[in-house]
Amino acid sequence: MRTRCHTADLKAGFATGDDAKPDMGRTGTQTQAFIWFTNKSNHSCTLSGFAGVDMVGAQRTDGTWSLARSSKRPTKIILGRGDTTDFSINLLPVAGSTPQKKFVPATFQVTPPNETKHFTLKWPFGGQILKQDGATHPGTYLNRSQ
Repeated sequence: MRTRCHTADLKAGFATGDDAKPDMGRTGTQTQAFIWFTNKSNHSCTLSGFAGVDMVGAQRTDGTWSLARSSKRPTKIILGRGDTTDFSINLLPVAGSTPQKKFVPATFQVTPPNETKHFTLKWPFGGQILKQDGATHPGTYLNRSQ
C-alpha cells in the first residue's frame, strides 16, 4: 500500500521553461502558470485531491488571495521516487492602466493535497491579475494535477 505524499516528501516550484511561462502581457485573456511537485523521498507516494494555493500580494492593499478550484474532479497520482507531476493555475492578467482592482503577486503558498505545511514560492513572472477574490466564477483559479 502506498502512503500519501507528505510535504516533507516533496519539492515544489514554478515551471519556468519558455513553453510553461504564463503570458502576463496578454491582458484580458486567460493564461496559465504551472507548479510542479517532485517526490524526493525514497518511496512511492500518492497525491489525491487539489493542492491549496494562497497568493500573497506585493502591494499593501493586496493581502492574501486563496484561489478557487476548478469544478473538475481531481485524479489520484502515484509518484515514484524522483517522479514529477504538475498542476496549472489559470490566470487573468490585466494592464497596469486598467481601472479595475489589480492584484500583484509576490509569493505563492502552495500546500500539497491533504497536508497543512506549505511551500513558499516566489512569483517569477511579474505582471498583475484582475482581483476577483470574491467572484463566484473568477478568471484566476486552480486546476487539478496532471
